[in-house]
Amino acid sequence: MAEGPLEIEDLPGVGPSTAEKLREAGYLSVESIATAAPAELSEVSEISESTAKKIIKAAREVADVGGFKTGKDIFEARKDIRKLSFRVPELDTLLGGGMETQAITEMYGEFGSGKSQIVHQMAVNVQLPEEDGGLGGSVIYIDTENTFRPERIEQMVNGLGLDNVPDVQEFLDNIHIARAHTSDHQMLLIDNSRELATELKEEGKPVKLFIIDSLTAHFRAEYAGRGTLAARQQKLNRHMHELFKLIDEHNAVGLVTNQVMSNPAVFFGDPTKPIGGNIVGHTATFRLYLRKSKGGKRIARLVDSPNLPEGEAPFIVEEAGLKSC
Repeated sequence: MAEGPLEIEDLPGVGPSTAEKLREAGYLSVESIATAAPAELSEVSEISESTAKKIIKAAREVADVGGFKTGKDIFEARKDIRKLSFRVPELDTLLGGGMETQAITEMYGEFGSGKSQIVHQMAVNVQLPEEDGGLGGSVIYIDTENTFRPERIEQMVNGLGLDNVPDVQEFLDNIHIARAHTSDHQMLLIDNSRELATELKEEGKPVKLFIIDSLTAHFRAEYAGRGTLAARQQKLNRHMHELFKLIDEHNAVGLVTNQVMSNPAVFFGDPTKPIGGNIVGHTATFRLYLRKSKGGKRIARLVDSPNLPEGEAPFIVEEAGLKSC
């Protein structure tokens, strides 16, 4: 019989009280400790930095992280990656089959471009079985601008047009929403998500979609002016990396929305650009730019991807959800 996953108490130097402090600080697995910085681990769990270094070293040895792998190993590991379908063929084609697990997809665009509509649709789609384009999982949804609407979920569930679709209430039960009031609160909610995701996995309802809508709203409001830019970017960087660890651990999709600002220096082409600069741009795996078009159409443009060509896909938003034009 295969051994179960290692508990953090199994690490040398981690007694019950240290394990409790680590869990309270959001370090729930050996892998999360293996990828931590000694200074950070020391600060949050009230242990000395030398002890933190020893614990991290032991975690790295047993968690098999930090070593080199061949391209073939990575190729094999990528077979675990799943795709979450938009259930709109044009959008799925644009993203090579849908949104990837173990990757952050960032969507940015002006107000009314369809960001929150896609977020709601994906919160429905992810709960469908794989044969219907879903991942059979639940959702953790961090709402920073009070955009979540249960009525919208109900309309989209009714608009799926599938046989044997579960009850609307069941869909709503599987979406776990938290309202973030500040950037610090937003970061704390990602830490709290670890515990909730672990519980849901044990209950047989693994989290397969982590949503932050919108990623940058609080950071933008609280860190105004050039003098605060470095602090904002540092904090945003840490926040994105914490999200990355989560989606990696749970083989889930990371979906974040982003606001835009207008660059008055651009005379030709589209002057809108996403908030968060290079930090968000480099951390997000896929970047989608959404804009309104004629006749109620929306256009999604794939701006950045490690392996897919740039391209565009039209779609429309109806009461029943996202549909082909």
